[in-house]
Amino acid sequence: MPEPLDAALTEVRALLLDPTLTRAVAAGRRRGQRPSVVRAELRPVVLKAGPRLQVSTSDGSRPYTRNVTPGSEAGAAVDALLAEPFGNWHVETAEATLQLRVTKSGEAQVHRAAASRPATEPAGHDRAKDYLLDPGDPIFAEIGGSAAKRRQVDAFLRALAATLPDDLGGSLRVVDLGCGNAYLTFAAYRYLAQRGLDVELIGVDVREDQRRRNSELAARLGWASRVSFVAGTIADAVVEPAPDLVLALHACDTATDEALARAVRWQARWVLAAPCCHHDIAAQLRARPTPAPYDLLTRQGILRERFADVLTDALRAGLLRLRGYRAEVVEFVDSRHTPRNLLIRARRAGGRPSDEQRDEYRELVDQWQVTPRLETLLAGAGPTG
Repeated sequence: MPEPLDAALTEVRALLLDPTLTRAVAAGRRRGQRPSVVRAELRPVVLKAGPRLQVSTSDGSRPYTRNVTPGSEAGAAVDALLAEPFGNWHVETAEATLQLRVTKSGEAQVHRAAASRPATEPAGHDRAKDYLLDPGDPIFAEIGGSAAKRRQVDAFLRALAATLPDDLGGSLRVVDLGCGNAYLTFAAYRYLAQRGLDVELIGVDVREDQRRRNSELAARLGWASRVSFVAGTIADAVVEPAPDLVLALHACDTATDEALARAVRWQARWVLAAPCCHHDIAAQLRARPTPAPYDLLTRQGILRERFADVLTDALRAGLLRLRGYRAEVVEFVDSRHTPRNLLIRARRAGGRPSDEQRDEYRELVDQWQVTPRLETLLAGAGPTG
């Protein structure tokens, strides 16, 4: 049944200032009125200075986030948002969920429910707080929120978090090469922005229809001024100025090599690449005799293909080390979810490669008589140290 709006908003206010608040979102508009922002989100955060209430708003083109202290400052921020003519409020605490919709007649339709997971639930049950990005975050309504996708997003964000230093602050320029439908691109932006970074992210994909789709989604999320997309190839798309962080997630075959080569030429500080389809080295292995005593590795087609995958990524990591990066190959999502689950993670350290690093790389390619595509792409990129 409809309820008086003032009384319902008073209840919303109490929940927003409740210590057990998990998240809240305000959106939409009341009949004949328009709020000054198109969307607002509140959630508790813990900073070095202590607990804060994070208030994120968007005017449809640019997001604005601030962290207010509990007490009078948080109360004033909440009162200002409640005074806006939003048409809908969704509030979650550890104990309850409340959804409020303002009717055409200016009354409140309110739905109240107990929390889907009680606060006393033991650990290990896939709770929202176990994720770096809340599974209930509105972004999943746009990019898709299946359990498998949430797990993959979380695994990727954990790899990203492990790559960047904990004390990273200020601005961060990110490029996602071969972004496709960009759901990991958007998740990366959301996570990095929540860390308090001033993030500018550009997604590159060869398809113009993907650029339009992703740009429209960025506008709907209110991120169009910070997240943009260009249509072009990984090798040639115009991206200026050079990025700090390069992502290349499931770029097929030598497209991964093109992404790594651009990252090296940009002297990007960090690189995350999840390779897909290793056809180039596999074809070279088929065309050349197998060195002794490794014939058993390549005699069966399935073994040769899997060995080609391992050899390709080992050589990629080796080449990055020769270009001044600390590189490692890790598993970033369980193989039950995708067989393409390796991640090349690199951080620019500078300095010259050791003689041992140069020798071990050269001995491996000479023994197997292969020429990695990345080596060819980096041939004109200057000395290896």
